[in-house]
Amino acid sequence: MGAIPTWLVLSLVVALISSSTMLWVGAPAYANSPQAEAKVVHVRMVTEVGDIVVEIYENMAPRTARHFLRYVDEGYYNGGTFFRTARSANNQPKDMVKIDVIQGGPHAWKIRIAAYPPIMLEPTSETGVKHVDGAISLARTTPDSPNDHFFICIGNQPDLDAGGKRHKDGMGFPAFGKVVEGMEVVKRVHAMKAEGQGIISPVRILSMTRE
Repeated sequence: MGAIPTWLVLSLVVALISSSTMLWVGAPAYANSPQAEAKVVHVRMVTEVGDIVVEIYENMAPRTARHFLRYVDEGYYNGGTFFRTARSANNQPKDMVKIDVIQGGPHAWKIRIAAYPPIMLEPTSETGVKHVDGAISLARTTPDSPNDHFFICIGNQPDLDAGGKRHKDGMGFPAFGKVVEGMEVVKRVHAMKAEGQGIISPVRILSMTRE
């Protein structure tokens, strides 16, 4: 078999260099794509009646998600409770628009010494994160008041979204994630005995950490 012509060797070298350059240029473009930047953080809530795992959409609701995760990372919710159950069937007689949620938060002494300033509302019309079954969201009064109390939806709650009728300003609440494990625990808490909407024996949050 004869020697390979020099012109053929040079052609192959040029082709290999061109191919490598194309692959190198293509990689950063993919790395910066929205799909590559999508970030979901899983948080496990260990309660005295079972575990709840939520996924937090840090890329879709960045301000709300990072605010919540800052509290999680500092152990702020450890020792807190689920203390409220809102049931559309029987404990909201004065509310025209009824909802089904459970609400949780830190221990009272932590609020006094460790709470961060509240954040501006990040509405569902901007984030696309809706109050569907299992959604986690922050409680609020005014648009600049979302802070450290959160709630979880039982069933779809569209009146909590932007444009909904639960809040009189129509701006809704800042949903930022969803339960992916432990909805049976959420429903167990939701069904607990209450005086009005206050759970008689609040459910302790033993720990809350990233997975």
